[in-house]
Amino acid sequence: MRLIKSLLMMNILLGLMSCQDKLSNEEWLTTLPSPWTLTQEQMSETLPQFQQRFPDFQQRLKHIALWRVGTPYEIFKLGEEAEPDLDPIIRYDVSDCTGHNLTSLAAAKSSNWKEARKNMIQLHYKADSNGVKQPTYRSRWHYTVDRITMNPNTVDITQTLLPKTALDSVNITLNEKEDGEEFLDLSWNRNMTAYYIPNNEITSDLLAKLPTIAGVTFVKPKYFKMGIVMGHEGMIIDGKFLVHASQSAGETVKLDFLKYYFPEEGPFFGGIMIFEFKENS
Repeated sequence: MRLIKSLLMMNILLGLMSCQDKLSNEEWLTTLPSPWTLTQEQMSETLPQFQQRFPDFQQRLKHIALWRVGTPYEIFKLGEEAEPDLDPIIRYDVSDCTGHNLTSLAAAKSSNWKEARKNMIQLHYKADSNGVKQPTYRSRWHYTVDRITMNPNTVDITQTLLPKTALDSVNITLNEKEDGEEFLDLSWNRNMTAYYIPNNEITSDLLAKLPTIAGVTFVKPKYFKMGIVMGHEGMIIDGKFLVHASQSAGETVKLDFLKYYFPEEGPFFGGIMIFEFKENS
């Protein structure tokens, strides 16, 4: 009798596994618990499933990003777990725009919570003079344009998509306001020229050139006087959809990129930069 029960249980398990294999990737995502509800231990149990189902890094990152649609929005909720910012180094219960991009990338590189936290430090912080990355407020990549032009994990590809003559540019000293004062207390600034894609060049043909998943940052010209280039960032998936943590929606959403960028009242931004997410750096 026990043998029969064991065989029945084995058949049931095999049947469930077979059903899982037959699910589309989108259907499979719906079988997982919502990421914002998971404990660290539960996240460690879930991440290996993404590694197994999506051995291709781009597909894995794409589906982690889609899995996170619905995550509640809260701004500036990542920190160093030490003064002056006591917030966690990594979290999945809430997100803002940069948090969504970097914590999704950390998850795609990892098979458990501990690895994800370690990878987040590599993604979110600059190395010191000895090449060591320590999570401190001053070593954090505070400026998106600084990160995508200097961090090998998120690499600017804007100038590979269009001729330089088709791009707009701004020469700016990051973190320096018009009066010469720092915007953030970092004892740091950087003079650079940022090249970005102007609104008239943002088309479906441009999006068709992008990889399966790409990062996008949104240029806000009115911020230039504060030593800031970007006002937002997100992900473009399949050359069509934007996945981003939306303050107005109050959660992470997926929507048509061009419809988002060009609302009836006109675009809110002055252009975009595009960057690649790197598996190894």
